[in-house]
Amino acid sequence: MKPLQIQAVIFDWAGTVIDFGSQAPMGAFVELFKRHGLSITIAEARVPMGMPKWHHIQALGQQPRIAALWEQVHGRPFDDSDVDALYEEFTPMNAASVVHHATLIAGALDTVAWLRARGVRIGSTTGYNRAIMEVVMPLAATQGFTPENVVCADDLPESRPSPMGMRYTMERLGVNEPRQVVKVDDTVPGLLEGRRAGCWTVAVLASGNALGLTEAEWEATSDSSRAALRAQARESLSGGQPDYCIDTVADLPGVIEAIEARGASAFTDR
Repeated sequence: MKPLQIQAVIFDWAGTVIDFGSQAPMGAFVELFKRHGLSITIAEARVPMGMPKWHHIQALGQQPRIAALWEQVHGRPFDDSDVDALYEEFTPMNAASVVHHATLIAGALDTVAWLRARGVRIGSTTGYNRAIMEVVMPLAATQGFTPENVVCADDLPESRPSPMGMRYTMERLGVNEPRQVVKVDDTVPGLLEGRRAGCWTVAVLASGNALGLTEAEWEATSDSSRAALRAQARESLSGGQPDYCIDTVADLPGVIEAIEARGASAFTDR
């Protein structure tokens, strides 16, 4: 069996390495629509998570209940000019929110140290735009997380679920073989970004957007309830076709070892 060695891991940010439960954008989305006369729920706001934030706002405005409510309040259908205006308003709101939700997820630094000790390159992509990440990156750096590159939603002509950001990251990291790359993400668009680039994909269940729990809420959950929540998150992320699922990034080393143990031939059998 031909051996396989993982050369790079490309992480998502919120819900994956920082911000347990991906809390930062949620209140901002709810407040954004509230400012314009619409009451939306956290659950509604979470549905398009992982998309670039302009497209996230567009997708929210196209949800049937929200679309009908927008037309009722504003007397006209929701359109892309509204998305443009809301996006400009949203960016500073989200940038302010991330300051309070930038804590690294437990085990993230240990996992990164384990990867680097094996010579694995560390990259990242995100649904946040560059303006928001200019706030996030220094906060993560002070805690010790500094990936070798960061691709933001507005850095390239196409973002998630397009593989463009993944391919750009691989090029910057000097890794040519997709089967030697693992994408770790907590959203369907982010997982598809990795899969469409031909890489291994790992879905994050407990700390991600699919459940939206805080770390304290997850830690307080019983083992039996955790099993049900994992199943719920796994179903929610099934559209991303992940190769593996983990609770948090702390569990990634075991997955890397499992992938490498399967050998290079396993990649064609996915």
